[in-house]
Amino acid sequence: MTRIAIAGAGIGGLTAALCLHEQGFRPQVFEAVPEIRPLGVGINVMPHSAEVLHGLGLGPRLDAMAIRTRCIEYRTRFGHLIQSDPRSVEAGFPAPQYSVHRGELQFLLLEAVRERMGQDAVLQDKAVTGYEQGEAGVTVLFADGSRHETDLLIGAEGLRSKLRAQIHPDEGPLNYEGTMMFRGAVEMDQIGDGRTMVIAGNHDVKFVTYPISEPLRQKGRALTNWVAEVRLSSPRHIQDADWTRGATTDYVTPFRDFSMGDMDIARILEATETVTEFPMIDRDPLPFWTDGAVTLLGDAAHPMYPIGANGASQAIIDGRVLADCLAANPGPGGLLAYEEIRRPVTASVVRMNRQGGPEQVLDIADARVSGPEDRIEELITAEELEAVAASYRNVAGFQKKSA
Repeated sequence: MTRIAIAGAGIGGLTAALCLHEQGFRPQVFEAVPEIRPLGVGINVMPHSAEVLHGLGLGPRLDAMAIRTRCIEYRTRFGHLIQSDPRSVEAGFPAPQYSVHRGELQFLLLEAVRERMGQDAVLQDKAVTGYEQGEAGVTVLFADGSRHETDLLIGAEGLRSKLRAQIHPDEGPLNYEGTMMFRGAVEMDQIGDGRTMVIAGNHDVKFVTYPISEPLRQKGRALTNWVAEVRLSSPRHIQDADWTRGATTDYVTPFRDFSMGDMDIARILEATETVTEFPMIDRDPLPFWTDGAVTLLGDAAHPMYPIGANGASQAIIDGRVLADCLAANPGPGGLLAYEEIRRPVTASVVRMNRQGGPEQVLDIADARVSGPEDRIEELITAEELEAVAASYRNVAGFQKKSA
Protein backbone atom coordinates (compact mmCIF):
# COMPACT_ATOMS: atom_id res chain seq x y z
CA MET A 1 0.00 0.00 0.00
CA THR A 2 1.16 3.51 -0.81
CA ARG A 3 2.66 5.20 2.24
CA ILE A 4 1.35 8.76 2.73
CA ALA A 5 2.60 11.33 5.27
CA ILE A 6 0.68 14.51 6.08
CA ALA A 7 2.44 17.48 7.67
CA GLY A 8 -0.07 19.36 9.81
CA ALA A 9 -3.07 18.26 11.89
CA GLY A 10 -5.27 21.23 11.14
CA ILE A 11 -8.68 21.08 9.53
CA GLY A 12 -7.28 20.42 6.04
CA GLY A 13 -4.75 17.79 7.08
CA LEU A 14 -7.18 15.87 9.27
CA THR A 15 -9.93 15.95 6.64
CA ALA A 16 -7.44 14.64 4.09
CA ALA A 17 -6.50 11.84 6.48
CA LEU A 18 -10.15 10.82 6.92
CA CYS A 19 -10.82 10.92 3.18
CA LEU A 20 -7.67 8.91 2.43
CA HIS A 21 -8.60 6.35 5.07
CA GLU A 22 -12.04 6.02 3.50
CA GLN A 23 -10.28 5.21 0.20
CA GLY A 24 -8.25 2.44 1.82
CA PHE A 25 -5.05 4.32 2.74
CA ARG A 26 -3.61 4.71 6.23
CA PRO A 27 -1.82 8.07 6.25
CA GLN A 28 0.50 9.18 9.03
CA VAL A 29 -0.13 12.71 10.30
CA PHE A 30 2.67 14.76 11.88
CA GLU A 31 1.82 17.85 13.96
CA ALA A 32 4.38 20.44 15.07
CA VAL A 33 2.91 21.44 18.44
CA PRO A 34 3.61 19.30 21.53
CA GLU A 35 -0.09 19.26 22.40
CA ILE A 36 -3.00 20.06 20.10
CA ARG A 37 -5.33 22.53 21.80
CA PRO A 38 -8.68 23.94 20.60
CA LEU A 39 -7.37 27.34 19.49
CA GLY A 40 -9.08 30.03 17.46
CA VAL A 41 -12.58 31.39 17.45
CA GLY A 42 -15.36 30.97 14.89
CA ILE A 43 -15.21 29.74 11.33
CA ASN A 44 -17.78 28.71 8.76
CA VAL A 45 -18.09 25.42 6.91
CA MET A 46 -19.79 26.15 3.60
CA PRO A 47 -22.44 23.80 2.14
CA HIS A 48 -20.10 22.11 -0.35
CA SER A 49 -17.51 21.34 2.31
CA ALA A 50 -20.17 20.33 4.85
CA GLU A 51 -21.29 17.79 2.25
CA VAL A 52 -17.80 16.26 2.44
CA LEU A 53 -17.99 16.00 6.23
CA HIS A 54 -21.48 14.51 6.07
CA GLY A 55 -20.14 11.97 3.59
CA LEU A 56 -17.54 11.00 6.19
CA GLY A 57 -20.33 10.30 8.68
CA LEU A 58 -19.70 13.41 10.78
CA GLY A 59 -23.06 15.12 10.25
CA PRO A 60 -24.61 14.14 13.61
CA ARG A 61 -21.54 15.37 15.53
CA LEU A 62 -21.57 18.64 13.61
CA ASP A 63 -25.26 19.14 14.30
CA ALA A 64 -24.65 18.60 18.02
CA MET A 65 -21.95 21.29 18.32
CA ALA A 66 -22.35 23.77 15.44
CA ILE A 67 -25.01 26.21 14.32
CA ARG A 68 -26.81 25.41 11.08
CA THR A 69 -26.54 28.87 9.55
CA ARG A 70 -29.89 29.94 8.10
CA CYS A 71 -28.64 32.87 6.06
CA ILE A 72 -26.09 35.66 5.72
CA GLU A 73 -27.49 39.17 6.09
CA TYR A 74 -25.54 42.02 4.52
CA ARG A 75 -26.38 45.39 6.10
CA THR A 76 -25.40 49.04 5.84
CA ARG A 77 -23.96 50.86 8.86
CA PHE A 78 -27.43 52.35 9.31
CA GLY A 79 -29.04 48.94 9.65
CA HIS A 80 -30.58 48.62 6.18
CA LEU A 81 -30.86 45.03 5.03
CA ILE A 82 -29.00 44.99 1.71
CA GLN A 83 -29.38 41.29 1.01
CA SER A 84 -30.35 38.07 2.78
CA ASP A 85 -28.41 35.19 1.24
CA PRO A 86 -29.89 31.83 2.39
CA ARG A 87 -27.45 29.03 3.16
CA SER A 88 -29.69 26.26 4.52
CA VAL A 89 -30.70 22.88 3.11
CA GLU A 90 -34.20 24.34 2.81
CA ALA A 91 -32.77 26.92 0.39
CA GLY A 92 -31.66 24.14 -1.95
CA PHE A 93 -28.08 23.41 -0.91
CA PRO A 94 -26.98 19.76 -0.62
CA ALA A 95 -25.82 20.23 2.98
CA PRO A 96 -26.06 22.91 5.68
CA GLN A 97 -23.63 25.73 6.24
CA TYR A 98 -22.21 25.48 9.76
CA SER A 99 -20.86 28.17 12.06
CA VAL A 100 -18.56 26.56 14.62
CA HIS A 101 -15.60 27.13 16.90
CA ARG A 102 -12.48 26.31 14.90
CA GLY A 103 -10.92 24.36 17.75
CA GLU A 104 -14.06 22.27 18.29
CA LEU A 105 -14.16 21.34 14.61
CA GLN A 106 -10.46 20.44 14.67
CA PHE A 107 -11.01 18.20 17.71
CA LEU A 108 -14.04 16.56 16.09
CA LEU A 109 -11.82 15.65 13.12
CA LEU A 110 -8.93 14.61 15.38
CA GLU A 111 -11.16 12.28 17.40
CA ALA A 112 -12.55 10.75 14.22
CA VAL A 113 -9.03 10.11 12.88
CA ARG A 114 -7.96 8.43 16.11
CA GLU A 115 -11.14 6.38 16.37
CA ARG A 116 -10.82 5.07 12.82
CA MET A 117 -7.04 4.84 12.45
CA GLY A 118 -5.68 4.50 15.99
CA GLN A 119 -4.12 6.87 18.52
CA ASP A 120 -0.76 6.82 16.74
CA ALA A 121 -2.26 8.09 13.47
CA VAL A 122 -1.45 11.64 14.63
CA LEU A 123 1.99 12.22 16.17
CA GLN A 124 2.49 15.50 18.03
CA ASP A 125 5.70 17.47 18.61
CA LYS A 126 6.90 16.45 15.14
CA ALA A 127 7.59 19.69 13.25
CA VAL A 128 8.30 18.99 9.59
CA THR A 129 11.15 21.16 8.29
CA GLY A 130 11.64 19.78 4.80
CA TYR A 131 12.09 16.70 2.64
CA GLU A 132 14.50 14.80 0.43
CA GLN A 133 13.43 12.79 -2.61
CA GLY A 134 14.99 9.71 -4.15
CA GLU A 135 14.10 6.63 -6.18
CA ALA A 136 12.73 4.93 -3.06
CA GLY A 137 10.35 7.77 -2.19
CA VAL A 138 10.41 10.77 0.13
CA THR A 139 12.33 11.29 3.34
CA VAL A 140 10.50 13.64 5.73
CA LEU A 141 12.84 15.78 7.84
CA PHE A 142 11.90 16.94 11.34
CA ALA A 143 13.10 19.71 13.65
CA ASP A 144 14.25 17.14 16.22
CA GLY A 145 16.66 15.63 13.69
CA SER A 146 14.62 12.49 13.03
CA ARG A 147 13.53 11.24 9.60
CA HIS A 148 10.58 9.34 8.21
CA GLU A 149 10.38 7.37 4.95
CA THR A 150 7.21 7.60 2.89
CA ASP A 151 5.98 7.39 -0.70
CA LEU A 152 4.01 10.65 -0.78
CA LEU A 153 4.13 13.79 1.38
CA ILE A 154 1.29 16.29 1.78
CA GLY A 155 2.10 19.74 3.16
CA ALA A 156 -0.86 20.98 5.21
CA GLU A 157 1.05 23.06 7.76
CA GLY A 158 -0.74 26.34 7.11
CA LEU A 159 0.32 29.88 6.30
CA ARG A 160 4.02 29.42 7.06
CA SER A 161 4.46 26.03 5.47
CA LYS A 162 8.07 24.82 5.39
CA LEU A 163 7.24 22.53 2.48
CA ARG A 164 5.84 25.42 0.44
CA ALA A 165 9.02 27.36 1.17
CA GLN A 166 11.13 24.45 -0.09
CA ILE A 167 9.07 24.05 -3.26
CA HIS A 168 9.11 27.83 -3.87
CA PRO A 169 12.23 29.17 -2.14
CA ASP A 170 12.11 32.55 -3.89
CA GLU A 171 8.52 33.42 -3.07
CA GLY A 172 7.95 36.94 -1.82
CA PRO A 173 6.55 38.02 1.55
CA LEU A 174 2.94 37.84 2.71
CA ASN A 175 0.53 40.34 1.17
CA TYR A 176 -1.18 42.64 3.68
CA GLU A 177 -4.45 44.17 2.53
CA GLY A 178 -4.20 47.11 4.93
CA THR A 179 -7.01 45.97 7.21
CA MET A 180 -6.57 44.73 10.78
CA MET A 181 -9.05 42.16 12.07
CA PHE A 182 -9.99 42.08 15.74
CA ARG A 183 -11.69 38.89 16.92
CA GLY A 184 -13.50 37.60 19.95
CA ALA A 185 -16.44 35.57 21.22
CA VAL A 186 -18.81 36.29 24.08
CA GLU A 187 -21.75 34.46 25.63
CA MET A 188 -24.90 36.59 25.47
CA ASP A 189 -28.56 36.63 24.52
CA GLN A 190 -29.33 35.46 21.02
CA ILE A 191 -29.41 37.96 18.18
CA GLY A 192 -32.53 37.46 16.10
CA ASP A 193 -33.26 33.81 15.38
CA GLY A 194 -29.88 32.65 16.70
CA ARG A 195 -28.95 31.17 13.31
CA THR A 196 -28.08 34.22 11.21
CA MET A 197 -24.69 35.58 10.19
CA VAL A 198 -24.55 39.39 9.90
CA ILE A 199 -21.99 41.38 7.89
CA ALA A 200 -22.34 45.16 8.15
CA GLY A 201 -20.45 48.27 7.05
CA ASN A 202 -18.09 48.64 4.12
CA HIS A 203 -14.63 47.62 2.97
CA ASP A 204 -12.90 50.02 5.39
CA VAL A 205 -14.97 49.45 8.55
CA LYS A 206 -16.85 46.17 8.76
CA PHE A 207 -18.47 44.10 11.50
CA VAL A 208 -19.11 40.38 11.15
CA THR A 209 -20.95 38.29 13.72
CA TYR A 210 -22.49 34.84 14.00
CA PRO A 211 -23.29 32.34 16.79
CA ILE A 212 -21.12 29.21 17.02
CA SER A 213 -22.60 26.99 19.75
CA GLU A 214 -25.62 24.75 19.19
CA PRO A 215 -25.74 23.61 22.87
CA LEU A 216 -26.10 27.25 23.98
CA ARG A 217 -28.71 27.92 21.27
CA GLN A 218 -30.76 25.05 22.67
CA LYS A 219 -30.73 26.94 25.99
CA GLY A 220 -31.83 30.20 24.39
CA ARG A 221 -28.35 31.73 24.62
CA ALA A 222 -25.54 32.33 22.12
CA LEU A 223 -21.77 32.14 21.96
CA THR A 224 -21.48 35.14 19.68
CA ASN A 225 -18.37 35.15 17.50
CA TRP A 226 -17.41 38.51 16.03
CA VAL A 227 -14.81 40.09 13.77
CA ALA A 228 -14.27 43.86 13.71
CA GLU A 229 -12.33 44.91 10.61
CA VAL A 230 -10.72 48.34 10.45
CA ARG A 231 -8.51 49.68 7.69
CA LEU A 232 -5.38 51.09 9.31
CA SER A 233 -2.99 51.56 6.39
CA SER A 234 -2.40 51.05 2.71
CA PRO A 235 -1.65 47.53 1.48
CA ARG A 236 1.91 46.45 2.24
CA HIS A 237 4.00 43.41 3.09
CA ILE A 238 3.89 42.02 6.61
CA GLN A 239 5.67 39.13 8.31
CA ASP A 240 4.69 39.19 11.99
CA ALA A 241 1.07 38.04 11.78
CA ASP A 242 0.15 36.13 14.94
CA TRP A 243 -3.40 35.23 16.00
CA THR A 244 -2.35 34.95 19.66
CA ARG A 245 -1.54 38.68 19.88
CA GLY A 246 -3.95 40.72 21.96
CA ALA A 247 -5.55 43.86 20.56
CA THR A 248 -3.13 46.79 20.51
CA THR A 249 -5.28 49.59 19.05
CA ASP A 250 -8.78 51.00 19.49
CA TYR A 251 -11.20 48.74 17.65
CA VAL A 252 -14.43 49.94 19.35
CA THR A 253 -14.71 53.62 18.37
CA PRO A 254 -15.25 53.02 14.63
CA PHE A 255 -18.41 51.04 15.44
CA ARG A 256 -20.06 53.31 18.00
CA ASP A 257 -22.23 55.00 15.39
CA PHE A 258 -23.33 51.77 13.71
CA SER A 259 -27.07 51.32 14.21
CA MET A 260 -28.25 47.71 13.87
CA GLY A 261 -31.51 47.71 15.81
CA ASP A 262 -31.15 44.13 17.05
CA MET A 263 -27.65 44.52 18.52
CA ASP A 264 -25.39 47.08 20.18
CA ILE A 265 -22.03 46.44 18.49
CA ALA A 266 -19.95 48.53 20.90
CA ARG A 267 -21.50 46.73 23.87
CA ILE A 268 -20.70 43.33 22.33
CA LEU A 269 -17.07 44.36 21.78
CA GLU A 270 -16.68 45.79 25.28
CA ALA A 271 -18.23 42.69 26.89
CA THR A 272 -15.63 40.38 25.34
CA GLU A 273 -12.80 39.50 27.72
CA THR A 274 -10.22 38.20 25.21
CA VAL A 275 -9.71 40.03 21.93
CA THR A 276 -6.96 39.22 19.43
CA GLU A 277 -5.79 41.02 16.31
CA PHE A 278 -4.53 39.74 13.00
CA PRO A 279 -3.79 41.44 9.68
CA MET A 280 -5.82 40.55 6.60
CA ILE A 281 -3.17 38.71 4.58
CA ASP A 282 -2.80 36.25 1.74
CA ARG A 283 -0.25 35.06 -0.81
CA ASP A 284 -0.26 35.23 -4.58
CA PRO A 285 -1.49 32.04 -6.28
CA LEU A 286 1.35 29.64 -7.05
CA PRO A 287 2.25 28.43 -10.54
CA PHE A 288 2.41 24.85 -9.20
CA TRP A 289 1.94 22.97 -5.92
CA THR A 290 3.59 19.64 -6.65
CA ASP A 291 7.26 18.65 -6.60
CA GLY A 292 7.55 14.99 -7.54
CA ALA A 293 5.96 13.06 -4.68
CA VAL A 294 5.22 16.16 -2.57
CA THR A 295 2.24 18.51 -2.80
CA LEU A 296 0.44 21.19 -0.78
CA LEU A 297 -3.05 21.50 0.68
CA GLY A 298 -5.17 24.13 2.44
CA ASP A 299 -3.51 27.36 3.61
CA ALA A 300 -0.11 25.93 2.71
CA ALA A 301 -1.28 25.93 -0.91
CA HIS A 302 -3.68 28.87 -1.12
CA PRO A 303 -3.94 31.24 1.87
CA MET A 304 -6.72 33.74 1.15
CA TYR A 305 -8.38 36.77 2.69
CA PRO A 306 -11.12 35.62 5.11
CA ILE A 307 -13.88 36.95 2.85
CA GLY A 308 -16.75 34.74 1.83
CA ALA A 309 -15.99 32.33 4.70
CA ASN A 310 -14.05 30.01 2.41
CA GLY A 311 -10.60 29.29 3.89
CA ALA A 312 -11.41 26.16 5.89
CA SER A 313 -14.01 25.09 3.35
CA GLN A 314 -11.53 25.07 0.48
CA ALA A 315 -9.09 23.03 2.61
CA ILE A 316 -11.81 20.45 3.27
CA ILE A 317 -12.56 20.21 -0.46
CA ASP A 318 -8.82 19.81 -1.10
CA GLY A 319 -8.78 16.75 1.17
CA ARG A 320 -11.69 15.11 -0.62
CA VAL A 321 -10.30 15.69 -4.10
CA LEU A 322 -6.80 14.59 -3.09
CA ALA A 323 -8.08 11.28 -1.72
CA ASP A 324 -10.22 10.60 -4.77
CA CYS A 325 -7.35 11.35 -7.16
CA LEU A 326 -4.94 9.12 -5.24
CA ALA A 327 -7.50 6.32 -5.19
CA ALA A 328 -7.48 6.47 -8.99
CA ASN A 329 -3.69 6.90 -9.24
CA PRO A 330 -1.79 6.24 -5.97
CA GLY A 331 1.42 8.00 -6.92
CA PRO A 332 2.83 11.34 -8.09
CA GLY A 333 0.39 11.25 -11.01
CA GLY A 334 -2.47 11.34 -8.52
CA LEU A 335 -0.95 14.42 -6.88
CA LEU A 336 -0.76 16.16 -10.25
CA ALA A 337 -4.37 15.23 -11.02
CA TYR A 338 -5.43 16.73 -7.68
CA GLU A 339 -3.49 19.91 -8.38
CA GLU A 340 -4.96 20.19 -11.87
CA ILE A 341 -8.45 20.22 -10.37
CA ARG A 342 -7.91 22.34 -7.30
CA ARG A 343 -5.23 24.91 -8.12
CA PRO A 344 -7.25 26.88 -10.72
CA VAL A 345 -10.34 26.92 -8.48
CA THR A 346 -8.54 28.16 -5.39
CA ALA A 347 -6.55 30.73 -7.38
CA SER A 348 -9.86 32.17 -8.58
CA VAL A 349 -11.18 32.34 -5.02
CA VAL A 350 -8.01 34.12 -3.83
CA ARG A 351 -8.36 36.72 -6.58
CA MET A 352 -12.10 37.20 -6.08
CA ASN A 353 -11.65 37.60 -2.32
CA ARG A 354 -9.21 40.44 -3.02
CA GLN A 355 -12.06 42.16 -4.87
CA GLY A 356 -14.45 41.68 -1.95
CA GLY A 357 -16.07 38.40 -2.94
CA PRO A 358 -19.78 38.32 -2.04
CA GLU A 359 -19.19 41.29 0.27
CA GLN A 360 -18.96 43.58 -2.74
CA VAL A 361 -22.64 44.30 -2.05
CA LEU A 362 -21.53 46.27 1.04
CA ASP A 363 -19.55 48.74 -1.04
CA ILE A 364 -22.28 48.97 -3.68
CA ALA A 365 -24.73 49.99 -0.94
CA ASP A 366 -22.24 52.25 0.82
CA ALA A 367 -21.77 54.26 -2.37
CA ARG A 368 -25.51 54.83 -2.77
CA VAL A 369 -27.01 54.98 0.73
CA SER A 370 -26.40 58.28 2.49
CA GLY A 371 -28.51 57.93 5.63
CA PRO A 372 -31.01 55.87 7.63
CA GLU A 373 -34.01 57.38 5.82
CA ASP A 374 -32.93 56.11 2.40
CA ARG A 375 -34.98 53.28 0.90
CA ILE A 376 -32.40 50.77 -0.21
CA GLU A 377 -34.78 48.97 -2.56
CA GLU A 378 -34.99 52.15 -4.60
CA LEU A 379 -31.18 52.37 -4.92
CA ILE A 380 -30.13 48.76 -5.64
CA THR A 381 -31.98 46.10 -7.61
CA ALA A 382 -32.40 42.52 -6.40
CA GLU A 383 -30.97 41.34 -9.72
CA GLU A 384 -27.76 43.31 -9.15
CA LEU A 385 -27.30 41.79 -5.71
CA GLU A 386 -28.04 38.25 -6.86
CA ALA A 387 -25.51 38.59 -9.67
CA VAL A 388 -22.76 39.20 -7.08
CA ALA A 389 -23.86 36.27 -4.90
CA ALA A 390 -24.27 33.89 -7.84
CA SER A 391 -20.87 34.79 -9.25
CA TYR A 392 -19.14 33.97 -5.96
CA ARG A 393 -21.07 30.72 -5.50
CA ASN A 394 -19.92 29.69 -8.95
CA VAL A 395 -16.25 30.56 -8.33
CA ALA A 396 -16.11 29.02 -4.83
CA GLY A 397 -17.97 25.89 -5.93
CA PHE A 398 -21.07 25.79 -3.73
CA GLN A 399 -24.18 25.57 -5.86
CA LYS A 400 -27.79 24.89 -5.05
CA LYS A 401 -29.20 21.55 -6.17
CA SER A 402 -31.40 23.26 -8.72
CA ALA A 403 -28.48 25.20 -10.24
